[in-house]
Amino acid sequence: MVDGRAEQLPAADASCDAVVVCLTLCSVGPIRRHALERTARYGKGKRYKVAGIPGVRDRSFDTLEDAKAWLRRAATDEERGEFVDPRDGSITLADYIALHWAPGRGGVPKTQDNQERRARLHIVPHLGELPLRNITAAELRAYIATLETTVSSVDYRRGILSELSSILEAAVDDKRLARNPMHAKSVRWPKAPKERREAWPLERALRVRDGISPRHRIAVVVGLGCGLRQGEVFGLSPEDIDYARGVLHVRRQVQAIKGRLYFALPKGAKTRIVDMPSSVADELKRHVEAFPPVEVELPWGRPEADKQRRKFSLLLTTRFGNAVAVNTWNTYTWKPALAKAGIIPPRAKGAKDWQWEAAPKDGFHVLRHTYASIMLEAGESVVTLARWLGHSSPAVTLGYYAHFMPEAGSKGRTAIDGLLGRTGEEHASRNSPDSPQG
Repeated sequence: MVDGRAEQLPAADASCDAVVVCLTLCSVGPIRRHALERTARYGKGKRYKVAGIPGVRDRSFDTLEDAKAWLRRAATDEERGEFVDPRDGSITLADYIALHWAPGRGGVPKTQDNQERRARLHIVPHLGELPLRNITAAELRAYIATLETTVSSVDYRRGILSELSSILEAAVDDKRLARNPMHAKSVRWPKAPKERREAWPLERALRVRDGISPRHRIAVVVGLGCGLRQGEVFGLSPEDIDYARGVLHVRRQVQAIKGRLYFALPKGAKTRIVDMPSSVADELKRHVEAFPPVEVELPWGRPEADKQRRKFSLLLTTRFGNAVAVNTWNTYTWKPALAKAGIIPPRAKGAKDWQWEAAPKDGFHVLRHTYASIMLEAGESVVTLARWLGHSSPAVTLGYYAHFMPEAGSKGRTAIDGLLGRTGEEHASRNSPDSPQG
């Protein structure tokens, strides 16, 4: 109502008639014709209100012009399918993550756990108190600069920013943001590093194999000799070994989230068959004889899936007959073996049993890199190696391990030299001074 009369705004264009015709601008309260006494509230508050848009809360303005301008913009955006009520972006990032993002998050449990950790440790502490609509390109540039000083790994920083971008993209889908500020041109992500996978010299790997405790020696043998991932080694069962064909069936892995162990499919939810050299087969036979497999029951697929528990006989268990927890094994078995082999320094005097020097490039996964380097240097096909490693395509294998191929390019060079050299000789012989001249 304006001065006691209903005022209908003109439609922005003919296509908006159906939307705008039901909208009215009205003052916050009716205007009485008789004299009124001024109260303490006189002149305060917003006088004009836009009401009647389905699914949009009423909005008040100080002036009629502001109300009309907003209504015109809203009608245009509605026609384009781009209308977002700015007040929906008033929710803080932390609340949006907790109430709307986390409950609908997909992926396998390990991925979800990593996403939760990145948000809790690196996103919410810096941006959590900001309303969504206040997360601007300027805020994000400052945030990225802060990450550079607090997170050393470029890959991990990119993972954090990817997580944040996914959250903001969901807010766009939920009509809480008009656009994702992470896509702004001025918001520059750190460049992906071109870090090469580094392998150990074989002599170093053998030192670790011979220095680790006898019960766990087989883990190094299978990691180095077949290229299995750590969780896949811990999930290996005697029934997965085919001695007659000389192969291993990689069917499961042991994973842990917040200390709770469970069985899961290998990475990418893909089982595979891996070549098993005879030396590895001999080691497996000796291990089974010395440390008989133990049947272990764990949840399947996720740690809380108590109704979907499965039992498997495992080759590698603790001395108490339990499945091996990765973090515990790394601290109390792998790190002592590295120290014994001279790869990392011994624990400092007075240090706790778990206080070892960090060794990010000397984790169990380096055995997989070493396996790949040995295979490629021996001339094994990249396609075959990709299948054994469980990569999605040979291109992934090449991207990781091409530098392990010392003969790369030399075969083609030799072929060209042979072809051009032979052709050149034939050409020279036909045109030599001693040849018949026609």
